[in-house]
Amino acid sequence: MNFRFCRKVTLFGLLVIGMAACIVPSALAQEGFAAYSHLPPSYSSIKVFDSKGQFVGRLLPEKRYWVSIDRIPAFLQKAVIAVEDSRFYEHNGIDVRGIARALVKDVVKGRMAEGGSTITQQLIKNKFLSSEKSIDRKLKEGVMAMDFEKKYTKKQILEMYFNEIYYGNGAWGIAQAARIYFDKSPQELTEAECSLLAGVPKNPGRYNPLGKAEEVSRRRAVVLKRMADLNMITTRQQQKLKAQRVAVTRGGQAPYYLAHIKGKLIEQFGPQVIEQGGLEVTAAMDLELQKLAEKTLHDGVKRISPQMEGALLCLDTNTGDVLAAVGGTDYKQSPYNRAFFAKRQPGSTIKPLIYAAALEKGIATSSIWSDTPVAYNRGNNEVWKPLNYGREQYGELSLRQALAYSNNVITVKLLDTVGVPYFVDFAGKVGLPLRAENGLSLALGSDEVTLNELVRAYSPFATGGLRPEPRTIIRIYDRNRRTWTENPPVITPVLSPATAYISTQMLKDVMTYGTAKGLKKFTQLYPAAGKTGTTDDYRDAWFVGYTPGIITGVWLGYDKPKPGGKGFTGGTVAAPIWERFMRQAVTSRPVADFQKPEMVVSVAIDPATGYLAAPDCPDKRDELFIPGTQPTEYCLQHGGEALNPVAMPPVQPEAPEGQPAPEGAQEPIQEEIKE
Repeated sequence: MNFRFCRKVTLFGLLVIGMAACIVPSALAQEGFAAYSHLPPSYSSIKVFDSKGQFVGRLLPEKRYWVSIDRIPAFLQKAVIAVEDSRFYEHNGIDVRGIARALVKDVVKGRMAEGGSTITQQLIKNKFLSSEKSIDRKLKEGVMAMDFEKKYTKKQILEMYFNEIYYGNGAWGIAQAARIYFDKSPQELTEAECSLLAGVPKNPGRYNPLGKAEEVSRRRAVVLKRMADLNMITTRQQQKLKAQRVAVTRGGQAPYYLAHIKGKLIEQFGPQVIEQGGLEVTAAMDLELQKLAEKTLHDGVKRISPQMEGALLCLDTNTGDVLAAVGGTDYKQSPYNRAFFAKRQPGSTIKPLIYAAALEKGIATSSIWSDTPVAYNRGNNEVWKPLNYGREQYGELSLRQALAYSNNVITVKLLDTVGVPYFVDFAGKVGLPLRAENGLSLALGSDEVTLNELVRAYSPFATGGLRPEPRTIIRIYDRNRRTWTENPPVITPVLSPATAYISTQMLKDVMTYGTAKGLKKFTQLYPAAGKTGTTDDYRDAWFVGYTPGIITGVWLGYDKPKPGGKGFTGGTVAAPIWERFMRQAVTSRPVADFQKPEMVVSVAIDPATGYLAAPDCPDKRDELFIPGTQPTEYCLQHGGEALNPVAMPPVQPEAPEGQPAPEGAQEPIQEEIKE
């Protein structure tokens, strides 16, 4: 045994005991010692339910509140005194008997095992000192505790203790503890709940009501036995309370979604709304889909890299209801909501909007375009020459094929024909804010957008041209005022039904023979359309796809943008996560195809030339047109200039931007390559 330690501990004990013997109680009531605002008398938390009425979680105030001793149940006061400091009303800040008992244990064990701390000492330690186990700290604690007892009454010290002690899970003080664990104010706590909370301060991480049930129950039994031993309760009460089951309010689900609802409430009612509480919020969420989205995204992203992040957003296309929203893989590690707030380059997911704008301008899907590279003058003697992924050239393609294969060169030429100002205005109408100063590079996704904005912009394709605003809150009930606030769907027509339908048919090809052909089996079961996207150096991977009832977008990447590695593309990493989520999401909905508007014209063409199919054309295809844009001439078979069919190019992977220039490339040509 360490002789020096034992001698030091013995001297410490004798010194403190001697100090205690010299003190005469002289406490006077002090005014104004509450450290925080007093808890409102009728506070209740904001409760959030999903669209089916299932409880999701609560929104709690962040401020700490003070509770006066008269609002703390007498049973809880007795329970804490019984288990923490049974001689609280007899000592002067330090308990001589307790110190003597602890002193023996410390000497036997050769270390500071027992502190013999009184409630006053615990208050001093929590309020002013560290948790270091040392004789110097204990001595300072004892001196300060005795001084405290001279300044404040026992009632005041007990009140301060209840408001300063830690109860685990971020709950400082009895107001937060009662709210977090039981959704109550302290005066509403039952005796069974009080017995549970009284045992927490000894080890908040272990004995808090959300801890392991066996340990929490065992600690409560200790509290009740101690109360019975001190004749605070009868043996019958002890057994009854020990057997009584206590319902603990579990932690909230869907943390990213709840945080977004909190922001929406503050936006609508002001920051004070969270502190006032008293609301019941019906969210647009489908809790089962939300849980599925969280698990699917987490598992899919972590298979790639533990440091990678992602986001998933699912909307009901008819109402705009956000059925699921996941802003990251782990809310505790990073509460930043990437689904709503992270702005990233969208890559080729921007392309369908350009093709839709072309349709609105009267350009037909069957029109034939060449992907021979063209150089564009950017001014200041700077030339930009967009290339396809891998610098392949496929010659002449129809717009339908060009979108399915995500052809860069043709998309840039198409944007040049449509006009950047027209396209930026068009994108704004469908819900995607873009900057015209990015010029033709917009065709390759050079601007930055959020996943929420991108999903919103795709939604008119699925709805026949209607853009529903994403909605997270359906209605709010104020329990205090007994009033309802409704948030009805906001739906705006932004596209012609014909443009929406034809765009969707083109995007179906992406999933059957284009850059997302891995989803072909899915489309055979459920009619669907969508588009992949990959950005410069494989930094971002996207997939946005939809059925007639649901639209879902997925993004993957690093928060601090860096390459995800070769093969990190929308088709190979984002699309599979989308499919795993959507396969379960669509099972509860009837299988239906997209409704064809009456005004859409269908004619048979020769896909190699874009002209009406002649009897001798070797290949014929029914193509869709907005009235007035369909071809009026038959494919030339005899005489004149022959039009040779173009072979279908092989499907290429998505094309990231910024590949090195080939040898011999002339400066100052700059190449931007995205899928």
